[in-house]
Amino acid sequence: MALSAQLGGAGMTASRLETTATISLEKLPDGFAITKSHLDLVAQVPGADKAKFDAAVKAAETGCPVSKLFKAEISVSARLVS
Repeated sequence: MALSAQLGGAGMTASRLETTATISLEKLPDGFAITKSHLDLVAQVPGADKAKFDAAVKAAETGCPVSKLFKAEISVSARLVS
């Protein structure tokens, strides 16, 4: 949802956003914790400018309210397809 909002703010509309999350769960001295989250995104955004798309992905990555819940390293790889 954060990326959809960022794309809309940049004048782009996605026809498809497909995301796969890979989570790292580690045992720590005080129990288990999610230590890393990697999101792999495939996006179909008709007429998208690659630079504007990349900027929207970065803004969503840093501003996503759900991501802020995790005290973990979060990374994103995004691929724009036609």
